[in-house]
Amino acid sequence: MNRTGTLKRTTKETDIELSLKLDGTGIADIDTGIRFFDHMLSGFARHGLFDLTCIAKGDLEVDCHHTIEDTGIVLGQAIREAEGDKKGMVRFGSCILPMDEALVLCSLDLSGRPCFVSNAVFPTERVGEMDTQMVREFFYAVSYGAGMNLHFKMLSGENSHHMIECMFKAFAKALSMAVTLDPRIVDVLSTKGSL
Repeated sequence: MNRTGTLKRTTKETDIELSLKLDGTGIADIDTGIRFFDHMLSGFARHGLFDLTCIAKGDLEVDCHHTIEDTGIVLGQAIREAEGDKKGMVRFGSCILPMDEALVLCSLDLSGRPCFVSNAVFPTERVGEMDTQMVREFFYAVSYGAGMNLHFKMLSGENSHHMIECMFKAFAKALSMAVTLDPRIVDVLSTKGSL
């Protein structure tokens, strides 16, 4: 079974090519032009043990918004494509992850129904070239692209870098759990019989 999602999305604002392999080893080849965002996506791949390639060209002369949001849309769609029919998948995943003073809970459901909830508020407006308000936009886009229920609770945190990195790593671990195949699940894990 090759659980991979590969997409190309081109608009007047961005040109994105992305490939995600769920059953990978954590290899990442990332270039979005936003170095801190590249670091976060690389961490997502490494800690989720996903193989991720993402080459994004966006209108960074305007700001980072379109590049980050559109990458979230494409990543979400790639997750959905890689899941396939979802047969045998655990479906739910959660992780409480620490990074120094920051502590984040991430919980998700690959239900096919998009919903995003987060209480994260960052003490600074930017980390590197990335606006911290784009963290919400990114994960919102991922949740809707994937058809995923995605919740974050920032339990503690004072440093924006630590808080954001915690969110990306916790998301990676929760997603890795949710896409795990369990031989006891013969169809999809739903009383309705479909997701």
